[in-house]
Amino acid sequence: MEELVLAGANENILYKNKPHIGTDILREVVKNIRIKIEALGGTFRFNTCLTDIKVKDDKLVQIQVNNNEWINADICILALGHSARDTFNMLYNSNLNMEQKPFSMGMRIEHLQSWIDKAQYGENFAKNEKLEPADYKLVYNCKNGKTVYSFCMCPGGEVIAASSEQGHIVTNGMSKYNRDNKNANSALLINVSTDDFGSNNPLAGIELQKKYEKLAFELGGSNYDAPIQKLDDFFNNTETTILGEVHPTYAPNTKYTNLRKYLPENIAEAFEEAIYAFDQKIENFGNKDAILTGFETRSSSPVRLIRDDNYESNIKGIYPAGEGAGYAGGIMSSAVDGIVIAEKIIMANKMYDNE
Repeated sequence: MEELVLAGANENILYKNKPHIGTDILREVVKNIRIKIEALGGTFRFNTCLTDIKVKDDKLVQIQVNNNEWINADICILALGHSARDTFNMLYNSNLNMEQKPFSMGMRIEHLQSWIDKAQYGENFAKNEKLEPADYKLVYNCKNGKTVYSFCMCPGGEVIAASSEQGHIVTNGMSKYNRDNKNANSALLINVSTDDFGSNNPLAGIELQKKYEKLAFELGGSNYDAPIQKLDDFFNNTETTILGEVHPTYAPNTKYTNLRKYLPENIAEAFEEAIYAFDQKIENFGNKDAILTGFETRSSSPVRLIRDDNYESNIKGIYPAGEGAGYAGGIMSSAVDGIVIAEKIIMANKMYDNE
């Protein structure tokens, strides 16, 4: 956290219960961290993709980048994101051990921030300038065994495009430092077990993600507009034709649809049951004018790259790390995982001063 402050984040992240840098500030923070790493001898290679590995006697000896350059390497920390699907395929074909991992999918839900403020602070304090925009964290265990929960709640934020492939729509959310936009949003997710994958292939969860990402692209008009549905229409299983008080923040644009029509009925029923339950805790959570945007598919990785007690894969020298590898659930846990792996490598290779 102190490194983030040194790189430009507000020092209040050192003591706040829910530290918030802000997407607008984070861009500068990341740049400053890069500059510091370069000053310490590190090198960043932009537009460079890991495309192959060379293994001898179960040990890494080389990595290939951009399909044409081989680099001698006996250690590789695979801190890949959970959208690095080309890399997952390459590693699978290279016989790196991996397994299916349960994950979650769902939609973004948007409310007026003023509704959330009133529900959390009460009418007398909802507009108090000394109070930050209110947030929430909700979870509900449904009658059919599914669990629905809120994730990555963004007060005064916006729903954003997060697709990494052509012909796919993926939603995410963000808040700038001031969190002063009109809407609040969060992911509304449901657990997806490996039994739902429909295959024993380790990469089957990725195919399930792709199914709904392609569907969202088609429902949006195949032009990267996102499909949306008013909550009242979701409950009634009808296509949205007009908006109410809440207007979507997703850019470039949105298209009215019936998201519920394309969900398995047990999933749709679980979402409806959970939203009614959440409305009992947060007034107006189930407001008929709330907006659902589809689909949120990449909250966590659907695959885990298997590693041993030394954090090493079955291919010696390869260390899977972080969220994409299936060992973390966010920024801080990924950072901790990276630190532990660095320590493991230092100890294993005696890269330290005995004094």
